[in-house]
Amino acid sequence: MKKVLLAILLTGASAATCLAQKSGAGKFSIGLELGTPTGDISNFYNLAVGGSVKYDVPIETGTTFNVSLGYTSLQGKHNFGSTGFVPLKAGLKHYFDKGFYGEGQLGAAFSTEDNGGTFFAYSPGIGYTFAGGFDIGVRYEAWSKNGTIGQFATRLAFNF
Repeated sequence: MKKVLLAILLTGASAATCLAQKSGAGKFSIGLELGTPTGDISNFYNLAVGGSVKYDVPIETGTTFNVSLGYTSLQGKHNFGSTGFVPLKAGLKHYFDKGFYGEGQLGAAFSTEDNGGTFFAYSPGIGYTFAGGFDIGVRYEAWSKNGTIGQFATRLAFNF
């Protein structure tokens, strides 16, 4: 499963590189993320904290293909401890008006726990990119494998 996802990611990144040569330069962003766990998992964890790096490549006017890699730590309640995940996702972002955009990503989230496994990840969201390169986005993100770990999250980022 991991090899298949890595192959998909590398193929997407290669295609994005080719498109970037035609459409203009891509942009990196680095961001801090805070989230609130949802569903049954919220009985055990009360906060998601992390960071991510994202690369956006223009593919059409107002639309970009993106790839992101991050780390998320779920902070436990009542001495439950914490657990970590490494989400790796690819998706599309479309700007509707000025800096407002909608975004959707699919990928995998790898547990940092022993025998934690790989989860299917998906995250639809909206956001706004400011003229100075700052970006704020909100999304619902879920990781599914024999149940779902979900969160509502905010990403504060700087584009360069």
